[in-house]
Parts: sequence; C-alpha cells; structure tokens
Amino acid sequence: MSEHIIFEQPLNERIRTFLRLEFLFKRVDSALTQQTEMHHRDALDAMLNMLSVFERSDLKQELMKEIERLSANLTALENTPGVDTQALETLLSDLDQNLDALHVQKSGIGQTLRENEFLYSIRQRSSIPGGTCDFDLPAYHFWLQHTDAAIRTEQLRLWLNEFQSVRNAVDMSLRLIRSSIGFRPEVAKDGFFQRSLDSNQPYQLIRVETPASVTYFPEVSGGKHRFTIRFMQFDISQRPQQTFEEIPFRLSCCAM
Repeated sequence: MSEHIIFEQPLNERIRTFLRLEFLFKRVDSALTQQTEMHHRDALDAMLNMLSVFERSDLKQELMKEIERLSANLTALENTPGVDTQALETLLSDLDQNLDALHVQKSGIGQTLRENEFLYSIRQRSSIPGGTCDFDLPAYHFWLQHTDAAIRTEQLRLWLNEFQSVRNAVDMSLRLIRSSIGFRPEVAKDGFFQRSLDSNQPYQLIRVETPASVTYFPEVSGGKHRFTIRFMQFDISQRPQQTFEEIPFRLSCCAM
C-alpha cells in the first residue's frame, strides 16, 4: 500500500470526462492481466462504458481543443530563461503527434465497436441489473465459454485499439496538467479549508494528498472562482462526519 493517498477534483467538465476515461482505461488494463471469464467480462464492460462517455459529448473536438491549448501555453515558454528547450521541443512534438492522430481518425470514436451487432446486444442488456447473465445473452455465454482465453484477450485488445489515439491524448493532457505544479503543505483548521482562485488562471484540477495511515478523507467541491475542502471521519457503518481537528495535508492547484 502506498504511504499517501491522492484525491482529485476536476474544476470543469472536460477534465471530469478525461478522468473518467482514465479510470476506465485502468479498469481494462487491470482486467486484461488475467484471462478468466469474469476478468474478460469486466474488460468489456469498461469498454462499453467508454462508448457511453463518447456518445454524451463531442469528445474528439474537446480533446483537440485541449491539445491545442496545451501546445499554445507551452509554446509561450520557448523564450523563457531557464527553460529546457530540448525537453520543451519533445513535449510539443508529442502533442503534435497526438493532434495528428485525432485528425486522421475520420470516423467517430469507437464507431466500429458501436456498429458491431455482438457488442450492441451486450450494450442493450448492460443497463439492466444482471442483464448480461448467461440466459439473457447465450451468444455472449458461448463466446466466453467456447473461445480460448488467449484469443478472447487478443480480441479485447483489438477492440481497445479503437481508442488508442484518444487514450494517448487523455494520458498526455492529464500528465501535463498534474505536473504543472507540485504539492505544498497546508493546514485545515477544524477540518475545513477554503481558497479563492484567480479566474485569470486556467485552473483545472485540485489535488489533495494525505497520509494513508489517517482515519479521515477530504471531500472537495469547487468551481472557477473558489474551492472548499472538508475532512471527513471515515466510518463504514454510518454517514461520515466532518472532523474538527487541525489537519495537515498537501495541496496542488493545477493550472496549465
């Protein structure tokens, strides 16, 4: 177990979507480390969730806007004294490659998966509790039981490749945003902390780091102008209550 836990709170809808996609990609990666039926069910379920995310927003355009914004901000640093120009050029080149990959993808993200009748039948049943049970989807049951595990894994990775350009863009965007500023020590008096944000700065993500050994966790809420952190005492048997202790923690307000 890590010595620290990091909690993140997005400050706009774009970053909220990126974080959800990052979470789903991690779910697929974890599931594909094993070759059991249940692991492959979990991998496919995560990919179908991705399709739902893509349908709710014009994600391709959002990604391209974010890449272009990051590129512009980094380009502005080219003549800044002390900047590692070689590292900066590498970052800008990587961003250009991600942007080109998104431009090349003419069809909608995941369109091939969306048009697959086998996957469509599973998506239809996925919204029903237990709806992908064997008797509901005999074709799915047949695939899971009849197909060799290694072949199933290969097929799942093939479907996952449909999202590769998106994944690269999301990963790089979040990496740059998270690394835009380090953590600084702060103290929440009576378990409460609030700070105003400069609306002229492009703040996108609040990160709170606490030791893994403590018995409280932060609830973060915020928007463009300010954010609030309340430290709650964890209790699995009832609703968490705010602690009124003086809580030291580390904070990162990411703006890129």
